[in-house]
Amino acid sequence: MALVLNEDQEMLRDAARGFLRRRSPVSELRRVRDEQVEGGFSRDIWREMAEQGFAGVLVSEEYGGSGFGHVAAGLIANEMGRTLAPSPFLSSAVLGAAALGRAGTDGQKGEYLPGIAGGELITAMAVDEGDKHKPEHVTLKAEKSGNGFKLTGAKTFVADGGAADLLIVSARTAGADEDQQGVTLFLVPADATGVTINTTPTVDNRNYADITLDGVEVDGDAVLGEVDNGFVLLESVLNAGRSVLAAEMEGLAKESFDMTVDYLKTRKQFGKIIGTFQGLQHRAAHLWTELELVESAVLKALQTLDENFDGAGAIAALAKAKAGSVARLATQEAIQMHGGIGMTDEHDIGFYMKRARAADELFGDADFHAGRIAMLRGY
Repeated sequence: MALVLNEDQEMLRDAARGFLRRRSPVSELRRVRDEQVEGGFSRDIWREMAEQGFAGVLVSEEYGGSGFGHVAAGLIANEMGRTLAPSPFLSSAVLGAAALGRAGTDGQKGEYLPGIAGGELITAMAVDEGDKHKPEHVTLKAEKSGNGFKLTGAKTFVADGGAADLLIVSARTAGADEDQQGVTLFLVPADATGVTINTTPTVDNRNYADITLDGVEVDGDAVLGEVDNGFVLLESVLNAGRSVLAAEMEGLAKESFDMTVDYLKTRKQFGKIIGTFQGLQHRAAHLWTELELVESAVLKALQTLDENFDGAGAIAALAKAKAGSVARLATQEAIQMHGGIGMTDEHDIGFYMKRARAADELFGDADFHAGRIAMLRGY
């Protein structure tokens, strides 16, 4: 498939751009931070996003969504990256919708997908247990209990965990702690008895949480997919999240670049516009070429998810690794070229650097995904 957008996709991108710049500019992130808004985002704006169709982009029409696909989700995320829009889009509209849409029973889909598409139900994927992303490391235990299971253990760095209504939890039902076999996914209400959620402040002013499950009782209907065989599903869903997150990082990197180029065209030193300095021109040109590479990798990853959802592992890793390294480069260059003002809170550029750092770590940084590509290629 050619690495270009069709007419419908271009219209969606333009609509998302107009809405987000109007309703969720960077000033909205400042407001959420300064007022310490519960959950880390505006519920009213999220409902408006749902009305625009953002929340149901991966939900089929049967359950109230548009089923527009992963390319469409990436286009929305890209525009969110440009304005740093705080929302549960990634955790709920992408990860939650993908997991339930792919593996949910008819009953689970009917119960949860309409709420996701309508912006009324927020989900969070509880995967990691250590300081770094390692989804196969699962020690949270799920033991047979009556007609269901009892879950005991803890998860860290759960995106939107403090705002979620429903948790998608990876648990160990068989095997050793590092085995891919023996992992099962469970749907756990966030208000279930035994669930403790502690929100964690982060540099990007988003909503993350550490979550403890202490003997949480769930019935057999809470299993998402197959018992003991949940890791393949988990990896595929994470690949969707990684690719859409890469699209967001592409957007924030491009916005950082655009802001920096505008600054180079107006800032004067020694009586000259600094954009005329050859050294800065070379750095800007290098960054532009890197951004073009990211755009191609991200679009290919999203297209692959729409064509072959379970076969997107390598390209999703490439997109996430490249987007992470280039977003870091773009924001570092932006800070340096802005000079002293770039280090102050009054200028927006610092927010982009902080989001780039957190997004790079979420679901695996560039080094993690370089390792994944090596393993997939047999090294």
